[in-house]
Amino acid sequence: MTEITTATMQQLAERYLAVWNEADPSARRKLIDEVWAEDGRYTDPLAAVAGRDAIDALIGAAQAQFPGLEFTLGPVDAHHDIARFTWNLGPAGAEPIVIGFDVLTAGPDGRIASVAGFLDRVPGA
Repeated sequence: MTEITTATMQQLAERYLAVWNEADPSARRKLIDEVWAEDGRYTDPLAAVAGRDAIDALIGAAQAQFPGLEFTLGPVDAHHDIARFTWNLGPAGAEPIVIGFDVLTAGPDGRIASVAGFLDRVPGA
């Protein structure tokens, strides 16, 4: 068991977005294996996947859809094993194209057990 603190949850949220920003497939997979529980779940309005392979495929597809864009992290509010935070997706240093809000739950080992994502602003919406 890993002691889960507010600082731990902040770091986990940072590492979570680092996974989304990692463009090299093998480096991304290494991060996924470090950060996500083996049976981790990710759900948002456009996808619902479980397991590291499916999470990796989802992130790869999102990167292909939005090439050259990067995620930035907003404030992280955490307690116990839960964190909520906003994020932006857009060109570096420019107005974000997509804005979202995620709720991340850590497992007892300190890895991501689940993420529930919400899309607040998307292109064409």
